[in-house]
Amino acid sequence: MDFYLILAILVCLALSTTAAENSPAPAKLSSNPFTEKAALLRYWNRKIPNSSRHPQFLVSKLTPLSISDAAKFSTIAASDPFKLSSTLPSFCFAAALLCTTELTPSLASHPSDSAFSSYENSNFSNYANTASEGLSSFKNYFGNEVPLSTFNRYGHDSGGHNDSFAKYGPGNVDTGANFTSYGANSASGNDKFNVYANSTDGVALGFTNYVTNAAGRIAGFVHYGDDSNVGQQIFSSYGKDGSGTASDFTTYAHKYSNIIESGFSHYGENAAGNVDNFKTYSEHANIPNNHFESYGSGTTDGTETFTTYRHQSNIGDDSFTSYEKDGIFGTAEFNNYGNESSGTDTFKGYGENSTYGNITFKSYFEDDTTFKGYAKTGIDFKSYHNSSSAKIHTESRHPQVNQRVEAGKFFRESSLKKGTVMPMPDIHDRMQPRSFLPRSIAGKIPLSVTAVTEIFKIPPGTAMAKAVASTVADCERLPSRGETKRCATSAEDMIDFAVSALGSNVEVRSTTNTKGSKGNILIGEVKGVNGGNITESASCHQSLFPYLVYYCHSVPRVRVYEAEILAVNSKEEINHGIAICHIDTSDWSPNHGAFVALGPGPGKIEVCHWIYEGDMTWTVRDLA
Repeated sequence: MDFYLILAILVCLALSTTAAENSPAPAKLSSNPFTEKAALLRYWNRKIPNSSRHPQFLVSKLTPLSISDAAKFSTIAASDPFKLSSTLPSFCFAAALLCTTELTPSLASHPSDSAFSSYENSNFSNYANTASEGLSSFKNYFGNEVPLSTFNRYGHDSGGHNDSFAKYGPGNVDTGANFTSYGANSASGNDKFNVYANSTDGVALGFTNYVTNAAGRIAGFVHYGDDSNVGQQIFSSYGKDGSGTASDFTTYAHKYSNIIESGFSHYGENAAGNVDNFKTYSEHANIPNNHFESYGSGTTDGTETFTTYRHQSNIGDDSFTSYEKDGIFGTAEFNNYGNESSGTDTFKGYGENSTYGNITFKSYFEDDTTFKGYAKTGIDFKSYHNSSSAKIHTESRHPQVNQRVEAGKFFRESSLKKGTVMPMPDIHDRMQPRSFLPRSIAGKIPLSVTAVTEIFKIPPGTAMAKAVASTVADCERLPSRGETKRCATSAEDMIDFAVSALGSNVEVRSTTNTKGSKGNILIGEVKGVNGGNITESASCHQSLFPYLVYYCHSVPRVRVYEAEILAVNSKEEINHGIAICHIDTSDWSPNHGAFVALGPGPGKIEVCHWIYEGDMTWTVRDLA
């Protein structure tokens, strides 16, 4: 009797799954009722009973785990999720996860004199250590994907070895890469970064112990962080205790970079005969934050030069702490400091206790006159200006500000009309592919930095470790006023959030593809969801994590639109876009990129944007 009961249940499950697959859903799934995909479809149908569509862009993100693997790893997770680390390579491969490069063979044994034409997402451990002479060349380091690479102990104790990075990290998003202990104890040779992290978005880069205790090493950054949006570059112990070292930044955070933070700690500290030159630093930047701590302190016979510093930069914050303090025979020169810029500046310990030095501002344009701990002798201001003598002509600089935000990233609701030609931003999903874990596994993994980094063996200080910490912090952040939020670690979690926020009569949308990106598009037919009335949505944005995690939050007072996206010349439909317009922007920051691009400010305009590839928005189902 039990046998026939079990058989009947299996037949019913198979029929229900087959019926779901024969619905208008674009997803074509296996009829096996025990797969994770089939289970998710049944869950969807229970939670959203009035919907017959299972969108492919969501279904495609489900785990590829086989039935046996799903059962095996679920059992491990249920007993002790930390035991998943013991089967990590097979677990990551079977579940299509984004695991650290420590799981792949290290390139430590790679010949030190190498030419890499294209390189990304691997780990260099002890690379080019003790190398002598020769050249290592990286022609294209990272493309447009999110970088997860780390250099550990690069070029230690080398002598006369040259390294060249032609393009390092152009176009990366959301995270970055680290050089840990780079060129320490090296002698002579040079490093050349021709294009370093240009046109990036949200990238965090760090040099730790960069050419520390080196002798005669020459480092050159030709274009560093130019035209980048948001992000952070930290140099810690840069050239500390060096002898005869030289570094040259030709353009740093130049050409309309937006909200870039740079930190130089222990820069050239206790060095002898060092030469450092920033030729064009933070020029035409929007809201730059530059902090120099212990810059050139304790140097002997060192030379520091800023040729053009913060020229025509907008707002921002700068601080120099212990600048050229306790130096001997040091030379520091600012040729053009802060001309036609605005913001705050603080100098503490400037040239303090320096002897036999020559510290000069040829043209200084800022309002700060405190100079705490400022040497009374040995410093010369050849031309000093403040706001009373050099006013900033902000009106003429508005066109520059508008260029700092990617064209088409934000737009007004009036643009969503048939016949409008408008720029479209790059809406590609630039994160590395990975899948949802089954809830039976994801629900057992604590959403904490300690647990995730231990289970997935993520080394501290790496780009992935920073990404995990950032994601967890977002998940733990208290919701803003009127917001409901949740981090969905499984597809079931996302469905639960959408239903809890909007009810069971919901549907989800995303822009169909990425065609039209980075070019002009023609708007075709436009349809407002729910009649174009103000409504509420639940938007979900993916976060960088070893497995898919979505940050989902309710978005009150929006209008959601579906729009045909046409090629400008042929008028052929190339995409079907989903746009969301935020009607109430009163709680947004005045520095938000939308207001930089569009003007007025918080609460004065509505702001629209496309739903990018990989993201999605839920609304109450359109009954029309």
